[in-house]
Amino acid sequence: MKAIVVTDQAGGTAGMRLVERPEPQAAINDVVVQVHASGFVPTELEWPSTWADRLNRGRTPTIPGHEFAGVVTALGYGTTGLSVGQRIFGLADWYRDGTLAEYVAIEARNLAPLPGDVDFTVGASLPISGLTAWQGLFQHGRLRAGQSVLVHGAAGAVGSIVTQLAREAGAYVIGTGRAADRKKALDFDTQEFVDLENDVLEDVGGVDLVLDVIGGEIGKRSAGLVRAGGTLVSIVGPAEARPADGLAIDFVVESDRAQLSEIVQRVRDGRLRTNIGNVSTLDDAVAALNPTERRTGKTIIRVRS
Repeated sequence: MKAIVVTDQAGGTAGMRLVERPEPQAAINDVVVQVHASGFVPTELEWPSTWADRLNRGRTPTIPGHEFAGVVTALGYGTTGLSVGQRIFGLADWYRDGTLAEYVAIEARNLAPLPGDVDFTVGASLPISGLTAWQGLFQHGRLRAGQSVLVHGAAGAVGSIVTQLAREAGAYVIGTGRAADRKKALDFDTQEFVDLENDVLEDVGGVDLVLDVIGGEIGKRSAGLVRAGGTLVSIVGPAEARPADGLAIDFVVESDRAQLSEIVQRVRDGRLRTNIGNVSTLDDAVAALNPTERRTGKTIIRVRS
């Protein structure tokens, strides 16, 4: 099969290449999926799990990519709940070869059915962004109607879904980003926008929940904006500063079939719009994953036309 591999952590996306690799086999409780579309998160090339297994043994060359949509082609021993020929989407294990390939082997529990009226490209854009938003808001942030939410990176793949889910839940949403992101953030239902290049973040005042996808100095300053009893939720590692009278939580997104089903249903009925940026083919993926200009939105690789 064709696959994108990386071999050198220092090389970043520039170290990627398209090669031929053996097709994966289904282990116990696995399925093999013919990948139709794959999402990609550039920061995964900085994750330890991309380069070493759970025992810290090197595992290069590595096939990156963890979110995808496709069709089940084989079932491993003991696999239940899925069938050959079924359309699915989901989140691949961090420590296994990923989804920038024509086929991937994955645990069945990490997959959810993809309805026939949802395109594979859309399905591949949802797992990381959608699950991160859902878990950050509702599991860790415990968002309730009437609360206020500060969403960093509101024009990005994660932030735009955070905004929409928070608005649906009855929250007031303030988004942040660069000046060029203002229109896109507002188009995705942010009610206020803070230009981090020109506006004063502290002018936001107190909020009930901050969802931070940036970290660093912005994360530190955000801790001071959390009201008493509020929460700072980070997806970029432990917060460097904690709210004076609130919680600071960081988490790693996990696959969840029920949550994936909730998310895709919202896409089907129009409550949730995806934020897809560049779409490319597997043959052109190396160039697509090394953009010459800044883009917002999810990068999708169409593995099958």
